[in-house]
Amino acid sequence: MQRTVTIVATATNQTLARGIEGQSAVRLEGNWYFDPTNVEHAPLQETDRLYVCPHKGTCNWIDLALTDATIPDVAWVYHNVKPNYEYIKDWIGFYGGTREATREVWEYES
Repeated sequence: MQRTVTIVATATNQTLARGIEGQSAVRLEGNWYFDPTNVEHAPLQETDRLYVCPHKGTCNWIDLALTDATIPDVAWVYHNVKPNYEYIKDWIGFYGGTREATREVWEYES
């Protein structure tokens, strides 16, 4: 059975990313990383704000731009990764589960 995971913006119900688990979407530490070709880039703005993970490397935060507001830190991207994390390099990370700004939705295909 194939599972598709979608990340949806709570405020607009807009799909931000959609991928097949294990192919274009991978789960790591409870979060989802998507192949950039499976991400809707228009509402997302990569920032200069950084986070340094002692295991994975340094990432840039990504904000969600809405018509009347910007929601910070809804996603992130690691352009520089440490060894053993090359598979998430340049992939867009989103929080798993339901958060204030985003939620994950599952579809199952047989």
